[in-house]
Amino acid sequence: MKTGILIVDDSEFMRQRVKSALADDDYRIVAEAPNGAWAIQKYKENADEVDLVLMDIVMRKANGLKATAAIKKLDDDVRVIMCTSVGQRQKIQLAARAGADAYITKPFEDEELTDAIDGVVTG
Repeated sequence: MKTGILIVDDSEFMRQRVKSALADDDYRIVAEAPNGAWAIQKYKENADEVDLVLMDIVMRKANGLKATAAIKKLDDDVRVIMCTSVGQRQKIQLAARAGADAYITKPFEDEELTDAIDGVVTG
């Protein structure tokens, strides 16, 4: 069964980058959102198909921390991997408090992303 993924990042380039990295038979992109507010809405619309959320931390209109907390409040079982840029490691503790299951640091290699997803989904 394919892992259904919601991609949340305010950078169109990063959303495309993630989609390219996950262009594998094991993953299915369910939806994407350019900010945390849209992420919450997209999750509500697609909750039955989303197994994992890839969430950027720094965004306008509800940052990734707020969006993660809101999504986890809707469904504590959904897995969330936070994406942080180099130099934002101090936000990792905040991400954990918001309910993140793991994090990766941008920029990342395709294998780092898929390893993180597989670790959280099968973990």
